[in-house]
Amino acid sequence: MKVALDISAVTCGDIDFTPFEEIGEVVLFNEPTKAELYSLAADIDAIIVNKVPVDRDLLEHAQKLRYVGLFATGYNNIDLQACRERGIVVSNVPAYSTNAVTQHVFALLLCLLGKIPEYAASVQNGDWIRSKAFCYFPWPTYEISGKTFGIIGYGSIGRSVAKVADAFGARVIVNTRTKPADCQYDLVSKEEIFRTADIVSLHCPLTEQTAKLVNAETLAMMKPTAYLINAARGGLVDEPALAKALNEGHIAGAGVDTISEEPMNPANPLLGAKDCIITPHIAWVPHETRERLVQTALANLKAFLAGKPQNVVS
Repeated sequence: MKVALDISAVTCGDIDFTPFEEIGEVVLFNEPTKAELYSLAADIDAIIVNKVPVDRDLLEHAQKLRYVGLFATGYNNIDLQACRERGIVVSNVPAYSTNAVTQHVFALLLCLLGKIPEYAASVQNGDWIRSKAFCYFPWPTYEISGKTFGIIGYGSIGRSVAKVADAFGARVIVNTRTKPADCQYDLVSKEEIFRTADIVSLHCPLTEQTAKLVNAETLAMMKPTAYLINAARGGLVDEPALAKALNEGHIAGAGVDTISEEPMNPANPLLGAKDCIITPHIAWVPHETRERLVQTALANLKAFLAGKPQNVVS
């Protein structure tokens, strides 16, 4: 069996792919041109991708292909209908990044509430050396405890974030499309979250219904002391509207790990926006998380070869 692995987005040289050699011949590729990818596809039985599109055009050049795996949970880059027509199995890796994304949500939030970047830069600039007092606090900081923490989306990550927010002493409120049977928190409308929450954290998928969920109208509902966290999908946010709300002080701050166009366009209005912390889609990248991702992708392929495919989305 010949297996092609798209490794460009899952390793910086720190992940071992040799276990895939148990399956057969392995070809590693990293951002090939379309012509190179089509040439590669002609001889492969299985391909595992991260962001590379697997569309009808590619499938036409991959007549031996029987399996498409993902180094990811999302599969919007896969033409599922075309795969179904060819009898190609598609498997993803669900819930691998729950702990990492939860950690990053609170890293962003703690930086905003604790003004960590500002104080760290101040110390490096020598302000503490010049201080006449044992400490100084020109930037006000705030506790999570006692705040209303609104979560939109209650999948594995939303549940995990709720648990941590609860442990911090926040009052957690949740909005979710499907009412969960075991939610211990108040289930409320999106409007109530935007109107009442001190912290709004997004954990829903990007769909036609949720695109630009955060927009001028919903931002106008938020308290001027409220914070927005987005470690889900950039398309959930109307970025010009958020930049305007931040720059005009309509909300207190935002922490975002995903944006609508990645890599970032230099014209993105959030770049340089007031009280906005942006990280480059790294919530999922801790080493342990990526190892888990790759190991599960391999397990998915082995399960397919054993005639018992798992985590099938097609």
